[in-house]
Amino acid sequence: MRTREPGVSTVQSVDRAVTILELLAVHGTAGISELARELGVHKSTASRLVAALEQRRLVEQVEERGRYRLGVGILTLARATNARLDLVEVARPVVRRLASETGATVNLAVLSGGAALYVDQVAGAANLSAYNWVGQHVPIHATSNGKVLVSELDDAELHRVVGDLVAYTPSTTTDPDTLREQLARVRAQGWAVAADELDVGLTAVATPVRDGRGDIVASMSVSGPTFRFDAARIDELVPMLRTASAEVAARLAGGAPPRA
Repeated sequence: MRTREPGVSTVQSVDRAVTILELLAVHGTAGISELARELGVHKSTASRLVAALEQRRLVEQVEERGRYRLGVGILTLARATNARLDLVEVARPVVRRLASETGATVNLAVLSGGAALYVDQVAGAANLSAYNWVGQHVPIHATSNGKVLVSELDDAELHRVVGDLVAYTPSTTTDPDTLREQLARVRAQGWAVAADELDVGLTAVATPVRDGRGDIVASMSVSGPTFRFDAARIDELVPMLRTASAEVAARLAGGAPPRA
């Protein structure tokens, strides 16, 4: 066994750290020597990896000194994943129906770091594009979903989450004051629109999905070619989106889904 491992890549270190988590998941507890043996590395390397995981609360030392088990940080990650999966599962029938009723593409998004993460998508019959946004992180300031998701953040949190306002098209909002005005309008009217802001020719309208406390936990949007989304069409879509978002919220809360 090598006593030194110069030039170990970041990817290799990450792989070994994940292997430690998998080993603890299988065995319950393990000591540094056992983990080093399973990994095929020196004890000092295993100790450094465990220390990094412990700092993130992904592992913790048990009462028997020198042995480790999975930490509470794993539960935090699991809860976040379960909540996201629950949202998609609960919302899917509503998303499908809305796509069928509108003929447009319906997306479901959540706030993830400094972006809107698209977690589900259903394309309607009139959809002209086959692009799948699921799993994509899209800029907050250039999308209707993003604007809904951050519409109720205070200025400090908004600045931290949104960051630089990068221009993607000539229509992208790049001025912070203008963005704040747009978000105030979103709060007042309860929906957001983004026309040609991320891609020229693409317009989307979004409404918030709230939890039982009234906090925004997701956003739902209807999108399509800009030439199909004139003011009259948007006026038709907003009530449909509101009803759909309210139904998802009710389903998440375990209540009876409201229907228009």
